[in-house]
Amino acid sequence: MYTTRVIDEKEKGRFDHFVSHHPRGHFLQLWEWGQVKEGMGWDKLPLVLEEDGEIRGALLILKRKLPLPGLNKSIFYAPRGPVVDVDNQELNSHLFAGAKKAAREHGAIFLKIDPDIINDNAGYKSILIDCGFKENKTGVNFEGVQPRFVFRLDITPSQIKLLEKMHSKWRYNIRLAGRKGVVIRPARDKEDLSIFYEILLETAKRDKFLIRGYEYFEWIWDYMVENNFARIFIAEHEGEIISATLAMITGNKVWYLYGASSNSKRNLMPNYLIQWAMIEWAKDMGCSLYDFRGVSGDLDESNPLFGLYRFKKGFGGQLIEFMGEWDQVYSPWFYWLWNNFMPFYQTISRSGKKAVLGQEE
Repeated sequence: MYTTRVIDEKEKGRFDHFVSHHPRGHFLQLWEWGQVKEGMGWDKLPLVLEEDGEIRGALLILKRKLPLPGLNKSIFYAPRGPVVDVDNQELNSHLFAGAKKAAREHGAIFLKIDPDIINDNAGYKSILIDCGFKENKTGVNFEGVQPRFVFRLDITPSQIKLLEKMHSKWRYNIRLAGRKGVVIRPARDKEDLSIFYEILLETAKRDKFLIRGYEYFEWIWDYMVENNFARIFIAEHEGEIISATLAMITGNKVWYLYGASSNSKRNLMPNYLIQWAMIEWAKDMGCSLYDFRGVSGDLDESNPLFGLYRFKKGFGGQLIEFMGEWDQVYSPWFYWLWNNFMPFYQTISRSGKKAVLGQEE
């Protein structure tokens, strides 16, 4: 007998245990990620599918109320969900039926998912279609909520083998940084977090991209770092912090989420050594997969994003294309309104460095 329900704080540990130990577990589906998002105006709805009291599937739904005066309307988004056996039609049907029931209670007009599943999985696409989902086409760069294309590295081989798979220039740069005295360490406290953010601001100004406010990273520290789901890495040279990164960890996977580098001492190649330190940490933590996160799917060297692809590719990983975004529509008219009017609203929001759906949520 299957049942679905939205659980409360008392079952946080049970929920996280399931997500962390499931093959489809993802840091964006953790209870704590929902807490991070609550600071940004979302509500979290941790939905579980149970059979005889045992969790068989989970879906961390993020709810955002729409700015429609007098109407109780919202959107549902489950980043990188669901956490469920993707070969089991029955489990998926019951889990998404539970999401639909929650949608009726919360006035949701649709549920968006972007599963952490490779694009060639025709079987799961068929299951989603049977469950009432439709594919929401996005571009090959970063037009979607989550990146459709990522670089992933199998880190089960030895460190020697991993170094051998890298481009020779990457190995050279890692060793150069070490010889020049660059040292990598974890962030110790919020003073380090503040320095990380200062360098991130410097990077954003140099490379011309927007970043979130400092409070967002404080929430990540409070809910993710403090609960051992994340770590900030610091690269120092002669006492000066010159580079920093943020990594997430759940189960047997690590994700590289943010990177920042000072304009100072870039010739010391700290960004290469800090990536290698994160890979070594991931191996020490018993992980088998290191995810470099997003790259463009347009591999033309004239693409302004090609440099990001080249940097990540040099570490020897594999380019992966996910199956993209899928929407389960509950209210066709309001869904039409969302697709035809709300892009204007989102453009205005992003101009203020806010987004209804953010790139890493």
